[in-house]
Amino acid sequence: MYKMRRIICLDKEKVYILAARKEMTFLEDAMERKKIHLEYLLNATSKNILWDAISTPTGLEGWFADKVLSDDKFVTFCWGKTEKREAEIVAIRTYSFIRFRWLDAPKEREYFELKMTNNELTNDYVLEITDFAAADEVDDVCDLWEYEVDTLRRTCGF
Repeated sequence: MYKMRRIICLDKEKVYILAARKEMTFLEDAMERKKIHLEYLLNATSKNILWDAISTPTGLEGWFADKVLSDDKFVTFCWGKTEKREAEIVAIRTYSFIRFRWLDAPKEREYFELKMTNNELTNDYVLEITDFAAADEVDDVCDLWEYEVDTLRRTCGF
């Protein structure tokens, strides 16, 4: 603290630059985003049921959102009466994965992906979820996905 006072007295421009850099570093740290990858073994042997659950509006309404509207490129997810988020479908491969990008995402390269893979030993499917979250929200996002997948299991009988 004493050194900073001396710097202020000596050269105000340098102090402002240092303060700006510190503030930017603080903002970048606060905005640090983490990639999350989760895997859930599902007792599902029907690829059709699982694919419909993760890729169609009706399927997503069963476990992910209260209402889902889609025009094949953009999807609107609604929860309750007031919460609504829009996403763009950025990639899709039938019976493999669907990748969404939230239109209000803080970083344009972030997405959330629902991917299904088949476990050859048990013939069950694994649901892989990739998402992004602020560093201080990772645990909450993981808990939310855990809840959503539990709902998917109950809804589809997995």
